[in-house]
Amino acid sequence: MIRALVNNWGLVLMLGILAILFGIVTLVFPGITLVALIVLLGAYAVTQGIVAIFLSIQEHDDYSNWWVMLLAGLVSVAAGIAMFVWPGITSKILLYVIAVWAIALGILELVLAIDLRREIEGEWALLLSGVLSVVFGILVIVYPVAGALSILWMIGLFAILFGALLLVLAHRLHNLRNDIKQEIRNLHMHAS
Repeated sequence: MIRALVNNWGLVLMLGILAILFGIVTLVFPGITLVALIVLLGAYAVTQGIVAIFLSIQEHDDYSNWWVMLLAGLVSVAAGIAMFVWPGITSKILLYVIAVWAIALGILELVLAIDLRREIEGEWALLLSGVLSVVFGILVIVYPVAGALSILWMIGLFAILFGALLLVLAHRLHNLRNDIKQEIRNLHMHAS
């Protein structure tokens, strides 16, 4: 799995940037209609899910827990599709869909972070991202009637923090990729 993440660090970077942009749009334009918010969040969920599914398939043979990434991808795609199929659902039901998605994704990120702790330095970003997702989901379930504006602020701040953690992870993966390339060059030089 680490090989797939290292080789596709740009996808992790893209997801981080998209999450931050989504968070900024949510905070800067709080008057955005609920339907527009659902479409943006649904698009992000589907994109994130497709990337996770792609990575899990790519590492199916080499990574024993490939199913964790596949499950995370399927959960994200399902949540995104639910948001597209039922954009007119009540805001309370939408919040529960978002909360369940965040909790499920967070738990899967925690499992992945624990699994990768021996292979990658800086797995704390993935671990913290998982904790943040679970806490966010629980807060949404516990305080579903906190008011539309406060929910938008929570979603926006969560997206920005989540995106920032993905950027940190992408940076670590990129550095690891460069380290691996340098080691390969050194091996070729010593072998010659």
